[in-house]
Amino acid sequence: MPETESFRCGYVAILGRPNVGKSTLLNRILGQKISITSRKPQTTRHRILGVHTSTSAQSLFVDTPGIHFGSKRALNKAMNRAATETLKDVDLLLFMVQGTRLSDGDEAVLKLISQSSIPAIAVINKIDRVTDKLLLLPIIDRLAKMEVFRQIIPVSAQTGDQVEELLAVVEQYLPEASALFDDEQITDRSLRFLTAEIIREKIMRQLGDEIPYGCSVEIERFESDEGRTQIDALIWVEKPAHKPILIGKGGDRLKRIGSDARQDLITLIDGPVHLQLWVKVKRGWTSDERAVRSLEYADESFGLTRGDESFDH
Repeated sequence: MPETESFRCGYVAILGRPNVGKSTLLNRILGQKISITSRKPQTTRHRILGVHTSTSAQSLFVDTPGIHFGSKRALNKAMNRAATETLKDVDLLLFMVQGTRLSDGDEAVLKLISQSSIPAIAVINKIDRVTDKLLLLPIIDRLAKMEVFRQIIPVSAQTGDQVEELLAVVEQYLPEASALFDDEQITDRSLRFLTAEIIREKIMRQLGDEIPYGCSVEIERFESDEGRTQIDALIWVEKPAHKPILIGKGGDRLKRIGSDARQDLITLIDGPVHLQLWVKVKRGWTSDERAVRSLEYADESFGLTRGDESFDH
């Protein structure tokens, strides 16, 4: 493990409104998918820790759910709590925005960050979509005048442009400390958790806007024998009408979800995978605090923790 007298280590929260590319940035930094992505807002429901270790620092990136103000659903409240509770435990904040202007959602997250004493860096994402880079100047000027951010760095999480530069800046703001994780470890999450998230990602990519938010994935069986992994997963939906939509005609849609998930799981586990999926109904679970805790947050606290099971790369 890299250790020098000036070695740095600390937690870095990635904050922003839904769908600005927080998970894509984390995956780009790590060079491997540990945080699921889709075009739908609020794909990330959990606090995901990604560990990046260099010769001089260990940066512990915390990918948080997109902060969504105004919703009264128990699931949204839990997601917001997972994001805001992270502020108590980190050494540096990365505020992510996209494009050339700030939205109302951006402004709401900005207000939250401005009330914190934790050092913050503004990250303007998706600059690959801005042909004329001069169009970025107004948003850079606006963020600079707030006097909240130590630096403002435009990046493209999709292409990797400026991501190495961002990493170098992040390391400068970490406290001097020994590494907390082995240098081969890239997350504190277990393979079971990552498996459930991959399946949920494929659901979100296959279906329309309403159903994915009412879906939760529970891993009932995860066993490896003679180099082959058997996974049985239960997909919960909150309305009876959603079940046939998710399954599809003759089971076609569920088969596509399973096939797409299996390909990612083979890469993740680095071996053959047999995946079986079932669909069941739990009425109104996203509005039921106990059901949300049971299905989505049963094994985690809202602060930063270090799980016993971890995934190495």
